Amino acid sequence: MSEATWNAFSERVTWDARFHATCEGGERLASAALASVNDRNANVLVAVAALMDRRVDTGEDDNALSQEVARLDAKLNVLMEIVNRLLLPQAALPPRISLRFNALGAVLPWDGLPPIGQPVLLKLHFDVVRALPLELPGIRQPGPMDGKGFVAFEGLSEPVRDEIERLVFRQHRRQVAEARAHATQG
Repeated sequence: MSEATWNAFSERVTWDARFHATCEGGERLASAALASVNDRNANVLVAVAALMDRRVDTGEDDNALSQEVARLDAKLNVLMEIVNRLLLPQAALPPRISLRFNALGAVLPWDGLPPIGQPVLLKLHFDVVRALPLELPGIRQPGPMDGKGFVAFEGLSEPVRDEIERLVFRQHRRQVAEARAHATQG
């Protein structure tokens, strides 16, 4: 099963970045606890998607309403940063680690990971909502042989998996667009 899970993970688009994250060993979550984690994750994913999706200014629509929306967006961004700093100061965040994830699992450094077959809880803190981590229960499984470990997510609801897939796809699309823009400029 673990090789099939690794292969399915590897064939999907992933978000590869440095996140504030922790991955700790623990017990498998009971169904009530999983339901609570899935509810919180759904809320976190909605917030992350809303705050990351910025309107791209094309310069074509310079009416007063769009300018006011842009000013409100800037004010909201400042307020969110203040709230983030108050709720979870930068010093209280876990360290950033290189991580690659999608709705099926995550690849992260082996350092400190529990042994293969053990349940884990991966917590990802997104910069736009640092105080609300995405909590991803899973099982440590064999993965790449490059000094990294693989966690296959377990117990995530289909709506949460779907939202993670959408978030990862949008981020991948942004990265491709940025790479093309840099290629045409350089």
